Formats: sequence, C-alpha cells, structure tokens
Amino acid sequence: MTRIVQIVPFIGPGSGVAGVAWNLERQFRALGATVERYTFEDARQGKSSKWPKARLLRRFARGWRVVWLSTVGTARVRRFLAERPEAISICHNDLLAGDVYVDHGVILASMRARGNPAWLMLRNPFHIFIHLRDRYRYRGRTHRAVVALSRQDVAELHHAYGRVRPPVVVIPNGVDLDRFRPPTPQERREARAALRLGDEERVAVFVGHEFHRKGLDVAIEGLRHAPSVLLLIVGGSDEIIAEANAAAQAVGVGTRVLFVGPRYDLGPFLAAADMFVLPSAYEANALVVLEALASGLPVVTTRVGFAPEVVADGDNGFLVERDARVVGERLEQLALLSDDDLVEWGRRARASVEPYSWRAVAQRYLDLVAELQAERRVRSARDAARGASG
Repeated sequence: MTRIVQIVPFIGPGSGVAGVAWNLERQFRALGATVERYTFEDARQGKSSKWPKARLLRRFARGWRVVWLSTVGTARVRRFLAERPEAISICHNDLLAGDVYVDHGVILASMRARGNPAWLMLRNPFHIFIHLRDRYRYRGRTHRAVVALSRQDVAELHHAYGRVRPPVVVIPNGVDLDRFRPPTPQERREARAALRLGDEERVAVFVGHEFHRKGLDVAIEGLRHAPSVLLLIVGGSDEIIAEANAAAQAVGVGTRVLFVGPRYDLGPFLAAADMFVLPSAYEANALVVLEALASGLPVVTTRVGFAPEVVADGDNGFLVERDARVVGERLEQLALLSDDDLVEWGRRARASVEPYSWRAVAQRYLDLVAELQAERRVRSARDAARGASG
C-alpha cells in the first residue's frame, strides 16, 4: 500500500497552503493511500505557543516561526521520516525535508511583482533568509522532485535560483467541484438578498487579503471605466479595508464598492456575483481563480500563475494587463452582456476547470509517488547487488 507523509506547517479546510494539503490528504485516502501529516504542532512536540497581540510582534513571530521550522523543525521531521523509510514524503513550505517539495510561491518573484524588490527584501530580513534557504533547497539534494503549480512558476524558479537540481514536474492546484458550482436561481436570489443587491445590478467579486499584490487598487480605479459594475470585496483587515475604502471615495466610485471583510465560506459571495476580478501582480496558482470559474463566473485576471493555462481570452474570461482602464473596460464588456449570454460564458467557465478536480490532481501526485517508489526499489536492488559482490 502507498504510504505518504505530508509535511506542512498548518493543515485544514480553506484556502492557501493549508487548504491544498487538506484537500490532497482527503483525496489520497479516497484513492487508497495511507496518509500521515507532520505539522508545526508536531514539531513543537506538544508545547503550546502564544501568539502576540501587537501587529509588529505578530509579524516578527511569523518570521521567527519560519526560521525555527527551517532549522529545528527540519531536524525533528528528518528523525520522524527516518522511522518511516517506506513512506514517500511531500513537503509544503518551510521545512528542508521530503522526497517531493511543492513550490507554493517564489519569494523573489513576489517581491519583484510588488516593485523595488531589493528594498522589500532588506526591510524584512526574514525574506532574505527565505530566499537563501530556498536557493539551498533548489540547488541542493534535499528533495528528489519539485512540483511547480504552473508552467510560469517553472520559469520563475529558474529566474530566481538559476539551476534547479531536482526534476521539476508541473501539477496545478485543484478545485472542489461539488463545493464550488453555479448557484441555483434560488441560491442566487438568497445570496443577493443577503447583500441587499437588486436583480438588475451587475456585480464583480474580488477575493484576497493582500490587497496591494492582488491588485484591488487597480480593480477599484477600473470602476471608473465600468459604470455598470458594482465591486464586491471579500477579505482584508480593518486597516487595509479602511485604506481601500478611502481610495474608492477619492476616485469617485465609493458608492459602487461593497466591503464584507474576511469570510471563510466564499460560496454565497460567488453566487451573488456575475463575474470575478483579480488583477494580481504575482501568483503561483491562485485557488480562487479556479473556484470562481467552477462557480460559473467569467474572470478578468492578469497573466500570472496558472491563469494563462485555464483562462481562454474572450471565451471564459479575459487575460489583461495590470491596467485600470483595461480591467474596467473588460468588466463593463461582461456587464453589458444579456443574461443568456452571461449564462453561456458561465457554462464555459465551469467546463474549463472540470479537468482539475482535487481527485484528478491527487492522482497526478500519486503517479509521481509511484515513479519515486520505483526509483527507490531500483536503487535498493543496485545497492544490495553491490554489497553482495563486495
């Protein structure tokens, strides 16, 4: 039986790295594999840790956790894996261990996308640590294979680190096609009523917490060129929501912007919308783009991450430059479609992600695991033969 250990700081339903590992774990088990997990709590060996309340201290604590996991946590997980020599291990973030490493983002690429990468790296020494750690990771022998989440991410890896020693395999993120689906007419009416939206309003939804990198400012300014569109914004913190609201008021679109704050369940907000917008500067593979498409929403997004591989420009959405006018014009183009035409765009959006169910993605990981197991058996047989001849 296939035995897998997933190494991940945190795991659970939702978005981000934790959600990816959680979905893979469920599907691995459904496909017959035995799965264990090794998390930050396992590395802490039962010791509790308090999270500081002050924002600056929380940022420092997050950075220090990365350093601790990369050093002490790595030593501990290696001992854990040594007790499971038959398992294939899949590492997500921070720890320097595992047969397979899943690249969830290149720190230098993210800094470049935000502008002035040297200054951004210097102002946060933890970013420098991550870059140097990952340079060691990709150019050394820590892992037997690397999974990139898109073809574009492969190029980012080579751009940031030069030669990548382990073979790189592209396996995108998946989407829960049962959880994210086009709403029924009743679900759509209820979702809109909860937000006090009328039937006639055309609504674009934006989802994300890092407003600057995700391009919320571009989407807000784009409303000046999309007079028929209301922008629904999910995510953020009190501080950055206040800043974004002030920006919307400054450009004269404040009455067409609705902030709902962070939400775990995106379903009602996707059900209430007619389209999705994400003019992001950098993504390895934005889960929310897949979730929006699966929900039957045409997307307006930049050519980052996996988007160019799943969005067919003019068919299930638009691939755009990070330019407010262009973003706004594309949103308005969708807003002016008839209801029947918008439904057809939504049908094509849904069809475009049906090959990327979490079950199908997990099977691709298991195919990679089988290759690594076969290589291990060949190597063990060769070493045994050498020992016998010696």
